[in-house]
Amino acid sequence: MFEAWGRIVFQHRRLVLLIAALAVAAGAAWGTGVFGALQSAGGFTPPASPSQTEANLAARAFGRDAADVVVLYTGTGRLTVASPAYRAAVTNTLDRLPADRVTSVQTFWSTGDQQFASADGRVTYAVVELAGGTDSARIANYDAIANDFAAPGLTAGVGGQIPTEAAINRDVTSDIGRAEAISLPVLLILLTVIFGSLVAASLPVAIGGIGIIGSFAALRLLTLATPVSIYSVNITTIMGLGLAIDYGLFMVGRFREELTRQPSVADAVARTVATAGRTVLVSGITVAAALASLLLFPEVFLRSMGYGGVATVLVDMLAAVTVMPALLAMLGHRVNALRVRRAVARPASATSAGQPPGAARSAAAGGWYRLARVVMRRPAVFAVVIVAVLLALGSPFLRITWGSVDARDLPATAEPRVVSEELTRDFPGNVTAPIESLAEFARPVNGSASARYELAAYVDRLDRVPGVTGAQLTGVHGDIARIDLRYGPDPLSAQAREIVQHVRDVAPPAGARVYVGGQSAQLVDELASLSGTVPWMALVMAAATFVLLFLAFGSVVLPVKAIVMNLLSLSATFGVVTWIFQEGHLSGQLRFTPTGTIDPTMPILMLAIIFGLSTDYEVFLLSRIRERYDQTGVNADAVATGLQRTGGVITSAALLLVVVIGAFSASGITFIKLLGVGMIVALVVDASIVRVLLVPATMRLLGRVNWWAPPPLRLLYARYGIREGDAGPGAEPPAGAVEGSVRQGVRS
Repeated sequence: MFEAWGRIVFQHRRLVLLIAALAVAAGAAWGTGVFGALQSAGGFTPPASPSQTEANLAARAFGRDAADVVVLYTGTGRLTVASPAYRAAVTNTLDRLPADRVTSVQTFWSTGDQQFASADGRVTYAVVELAGGTDSARIANYDAIANDFAAPGLTAGVGGQIPTEAAINRDVTSDIGRAEAISLPVLLILLTVIFGSLVAASLPVAIGGIGIIGSFAALRLLTLATPVSIYSVNITTIMGLGLAIDYGLFMVGRFREELTRQPSVADAVARTVATAGRTVLVSGITVAAALASLLLFPEVFLRSMGYGGVATVLVDMLAAVTVMPALLAMLGHRVNALRVRRAVARPASATSAGQPPGAARSAAAGGWYRLARVVMRRPAVFAVVIVAVLLALGSPFLRITWGSVDARDLPATAEPRVVSEELTRDFPGNVTAPIESLAEFARPVNGSASARYELAAYVDRLDRVPGVTGAQLTGVHGDIARIDLRYGPDPLSAQAREIVQHVRDVAPPAGARVYVGGQSAQLVDELASLSGTVPWMALVMAAATFVLLFLAFGSVVLPVKAIVMNLLSLSATFGVVTWIFQEGHLSGQLRFTPTGTIDPTMPILMLAIIFGLSTDYEVFLLSRIRERYDQTGVNADAVATGLQRTGGVITSAALLLVVVIGAFSASGITFIKLLGVGMIVALVVDASIVRVLLVPATMRLLGRVNWWAPPPLRLLYARYGIREGDAGPGAEPPAGAVEGSVRQGVRS
């Protein structure tokens, strides 16, 4: 099937490239408009959670009460909020704000509430509610008036939810352009060094460009049907560019290898698709399945990452098995043109038992082959030491403390972050982020003496909750009453979450239902939702990986081993990320401010991405090991030869992806940086330790058990397995032709 597809692409190569060019042009024209269609920052709260229910009920009863914009004013000299000049400067400024942009303004003077003034009276803040039914609309209104908050004689700073989201949106958008401008030239240089030919090097970059355009087009298409977070642009661009180059590298390397074996370019293209193309297909489906597990979560942030990630992987996979073979068919032997060094026509990985006598010895002379043999001489020692090191690296994850995304994820000089920190310093008690308790009665509160009595008693009980510094009735509308609770700890801290639990444990008023919301309650609900869904996510990823790897390799042991290897990589990655971003190590070098917490969605997102990429490299390695094992039946030789043929590909692919991710990890947004650093750590661990050392050690220990499957599953594999099919002209001979000579030098 795969070889037949390769011949079809070869025969219709010009048509394939014409269709691809038209699709790329359309995607570039339409897909680049994705930035205006994405949902702005947010999407972390489960839509049906108690805190979101509270927010929805409060909005219907009282209107939106969010601190869209918080303007912090500081008096100069002796000016205080008691000064008429101070009042006139602030109120006149805010009164001039256009009514079509601003819905309401609350100040010290409009409310008479002392909480709007600092202890010394020199600092006050105004809460501005913006017009607009969505965050995107409110951001547009904010952008239109962003320069209108300055008051004469006072220092003004602007923060709050909408300015924070606007700042994040700008940084995310600029990160994309900067990362592409940095990474693409570096990738081309590295690929030229790897291949030794400028033409060969340009092919994976071309597929990478298609991957980026395809990711943008896929995201914009998704926005027509579902909300998609703006954060997804970074991840899908990383995946689109990184995987496309991985697949391009694998396809080009195999094609150049087949050119030395096959009698014609058509046969070389067909065999490339039958071997590398098959591997890319299995890898792509496995990575897509891992990312699809994100669709199990109700949070818009994770779901949009799942939608975008799956769509992007499918675009890359399709380009690799259609556009790439067509390009190779057009180039033929000219794929080695514009050489920058000699002897690029015979890559080191091209050694094969099917080549003339002496080729088997050349495989054994390769550095990766010798490394594998060294590892397999003492497999137990290598396995024990590596597992111990990986578990030690993962140990900081046991001390994980959960938090959430806020203004502190912005650079230290960003105005919304500065305002947030000054509010925390000058106005303790979380005045702009209270815990809200919404009581819904069976009858109008003001029309019932018993309801008013029950409400007063409930407020009194809330005021006595441990950690609450004040409970205040802030609104009554019909049958709904709202109580705001002030408290001391950081809204995202474990102490604040404990206070939320205490508040929810308070007996509600008789005949009323109570919903507790606010920033701290949202984090409580987010953690509950994520912890309930993660086991199902893990089950989906493990089941999909097991099924696909079994269908690819006919073994039930290899899929289990691959899952365990992935978990070890993830353990080390999570531990290093916790050590850096929670505990603050290397914060100066990486230029971020540690908050002492990790947003819980970040490890989940890394779990999906890194699990998929790790399986990607495992498929690359096992495909060549299985190919050799089918020819010789010798486990140790198959492992060593497989590593010789893919060790360079895997490390090169990891290096190139590190370049891509490295450009993104320079982001000023801390959690984007966290994702980038985490993926770099995972790639380094996976490509340099797990695949190169631990996999050969464990496969040597397992021996022929690696390839075991019970008889019913062997029959299933024989019927439905994803195999290469007939070897085709010039392919390596069957096991019987070489097994005797190989076993004299290499014993399993």
